[in-house]
Amino acid sequence: MTMQLYDSKAQALRDFVPLEAGQVSMYVCGPTVQSSPHIGHLRSALVYDQLRRWLSYRGLNVTFVRNVTDIDDKILINAKGSSEQWWALAYRYELEFTAGYQRLGILAPTYEPRATASITEMQTLITTLIERGHAYAAPDSSGDVYFDSASWAAYGALTHQSPGNMEAATDASPRGKKDPRDFALWKGSKAGEPASAAWISPWGQGRPGWHIECSAMAARYLGEHFDIHGGGLDLRFPHHENELAQSNAAGSDFANYWVHNGLVNVNGQKMSKSLGNSVFAAELLSQARAIVVRYFLGAAHYRSTIDYNDGSLLEAEAALERVESFLDRADRRLAGTRFAGTGVEIVPDDFAAAMDDDLAVPQALGVLHDTVRAGNAALDAEDLHAAASARSGVLAMSEVLGINPLSPGWAVATDEPAMVALSALVERLLGDRNLARENRDYAAADRIRDELVAAGITIEDTPSGAHWSFD
Repeated sequence: MTMQLYDSKAQALRDFVPLEAGQVSMYVCGPTVQSSPHIGHLRSALVYDQLRRWLSYRGLNVTFVRNVTDIDDKILINAKGSSEQWWALAYRYELEFTAGYQRLGILAPTYEPRATASITEMQTLITTLIERGHAYAAPDSSGDVYFDSASWAAYGALTHQSPGNMEAATDASPRGKKDPRDFALWKGSKAGEPASAAWISPWGQGRPGWHIECSAMAARYLGEHFDIHGGGLDLRFPHHENELAQSNAAGSDFANYWVHNGLVNVNGQKMSKSLGNSVFAAELLSQARAIVVRYFLGAAHYRSTIDYNDGSLLEAEAALERVESFLDRADRRLAGTRFAGTGVEIVPDDFAAAMDDDLAVPQALGVLHDTVRAGNAALDAEDLHAAASARSGVLAMSEVLGINPLSPGWAVATDEPAMVALSALVERLLGDRNLARENRDYAAADRIRDELVAAGITIEDTPSGAHWSFD
């Protein structure tokens, strides 16, 4: 089956056909490192990690570029008045983003360029736009350069807006602009700004505008025509609209598919600074195991809005524990048999069909949990061949989704001090229970079992001994 992706520009599902057979080039807008990452940043990064993993599973070689915007008005504003240099602040937050991505098992990009490392490419692109008549330097000697939106008839093609209905550009002061919709390509230095945040240019000392950064970096690392451009739904306008316009106006075909992920609500409300309901990555990751957080953030369809509430992680924990319990049970029962080991880990056809259908992860998870139920039923019936087949399918599916509990990246979770302490206590109680049963003190054995069950521990008696897991 050919994979289909929803192309935001076409506003329709399209068969995904790479520009080069066997190769996929993907650019995803990364963070502006002005402050700590929040749940929305994690969700967006995870969506494209899922897409990348599935394309790789399908045998495609994926070149994945995710940028870091490390020069921006907001970065300079947040560093102003403190003893911390703007570039030090940006790097400090960049490390926070990287740590959050790593905790969630998000694969590292093929390239992760910083905007400040591509200033020359940005200036070259701006020069091309000026030469083609699609950009102009402000006549007031401010050093500003703007994209001439009226000069590009296709402006608005991504979001299907007519220029007359567009909001005015807010990424620069109005000095020297011909039209409110014209957006800054280069920003001349202003009084009070640090000298280290300015670069020499043909138009004077200054720094790049936000939109030109991604156009230049995408072209530098992927070429002027590449497969997929991704990012959050909030970036469609003006950021991605402006990227498309300036890149096309400069003669670049740019992205072949535009993919946008939905946003995150908190308790039914849009997350925003004004409401004070932002959930930051460090806070979220402190509330549950990282693999559970990944399950929650990746369980919905990527284009949908997800809602985070007090029960979200508990539901994800319960769902993931069903997978973990089956794999543990299957490994114990299959140990020492000819069915032991991983086998050939291939995803079921229904799972593949779901993933090929615009990355329909909810349906894919349905196949995963159906397979878990079938595997448990096979173990109950002592059908070891069917149980081993289910185990292999579960491992393959969970690996594609990045939630394989047996993957080495998640193994550290079982070594956390709290888990080690709990394991020691439960094992001691199970030892006491076994001793009581050997002494025919069944009342004491039942009492210990009831205490463990009341604490949320499930006990399974098997020929090889008692095993425990969370409910």
